[in-house]
Amino acid sequence: MLSLERIEVLLIIAAIVALIARRVRLPYTVGLVVAGGVMGWIGVLKGYPLTKELIFSVLLPPLVFEAAFFLRWNELKKNAVPILVLASIGVGISALVVGFSMSALVGWTLPAALIFGALIAATDPVSVIAMFKELKVEGRLRTLVEAESLFNDGFAAVLFSILGIWASGIHIDAGYIGFALLREIGGGVLCGAAVAGLALYLAGRTEDHLIELTFAAVAAFGSFLLAEHFHCSGVLAVLVAGLMIGNLGHIGAITDAGREAVGAFWEFAAFLSNSIIFLLIGVQEEALARGLIEHLDVIGLAILTSLIGRAISVYIISACFSKSQHKIEGRHQHVLFWGGLKGALALALAYGLPSDLARRDEIIAVAFGVVAFSVLVQGLSMMSLMKKLKLIAG
Repeated sequence: MLSLERIEVLLIIAAIVALIARRVRLPYTVGLVVAGGVMGWIGVLKGYPLTKELIFSVLLPPLVFEAAFFLRWNELKKNAVPILVLASIGVGISALVVGFSMSALVGWTLPAALIFGALIAATDPVSVIAMFKELKVEGRLRTLVEAESLFNDGFAAVLFSILGIWASGIHIDAGYIGFALLREIGGGVLCGAAVAGLALYLAGRTEDHLIELTFAAVAAFGSFLLAEHFHCSGVLAVLVAGLMIGNLGHIGAITDAGREAVGAFWEFAAFLSNSIIFLLIGVQEEALARGLIEHLDVIGLAILTSLIGRAISVYIISACFSKSQHKIEGRHQHVLFWGGLKGALALALAYGLPSDLARRDEIIAVAFGVVAFSVLVQGLSMMSLMKKLKLIAG
């Protein structure tokens, strides 16, 4: 874990990068990754850890909770069908395309290739939400992209978990898969709802905004820890908790002052988590530079197949809704495709791969390569794409 001194160093660097990025109109997340790589190279941030535990247990809950807190239920409900289909069936399609392609083209064992497909299929909410905030995107497009990336994480983690069990040699059948899905998804939703419901009930007993803020913080981390304890989806638990507190808090549970305090606090917490994650991604990219160069050809194939998998899932699913009330505008489809950035979640899952999995180190290096391309190339080009599509002012 990071010490207090190391966190202070990261925050100072993040604040300076934020100032510079805004002056030169560079996406903040891109600036952080580049700064992290440079700082790792010159030795300032050498040895700073990026682990699955740090990402999952400390940095991811604030980001998911903050994004869900500001998602409006009415907008989510109107777009629930395409969001859930993209986040579930879309993830499955993308994972299968990547998995079978990497097995056939690179020679990875099928279990290892499919596990890689599952971890790289998730569009990371950390990357997507940060980018959309910077671009000041609003309306249906923002709801579609942000909500899909949040739910996408939960389904990808579930698929990754099931494939990991299969890769370990344990026999699984349709009944086992159904039970695992029910436990991961249903259990995650129940844990999030239970913790958020208790937090809202207790917050309703006071008008002190600091106590209300405390209960919201407990809900964010408590829902994640409870779900993980019962081997359910912690990401979905935090997502449900954030949605409930953000949309039900005003119904007699949280005062106006409390809601303002909760919103401001979680916006700041998300900024801190975001900054630390992307700086450490840059540091880790520098540390893995030799491995990235050695596997450059495999990384290139992985980038190509992940883009193809994402394209197939987005455009085919969108075509299925073309004659319905859930139709997704063509310009929005392009943003959903190219804006499907990879980030911290993929890396956390990669670090969590079984130690005896064939080609584990190579898969981790390739995952970092795909994330680097996603953040630097897709992240840098998103503003130009959205201007070209006339979705933001030129």
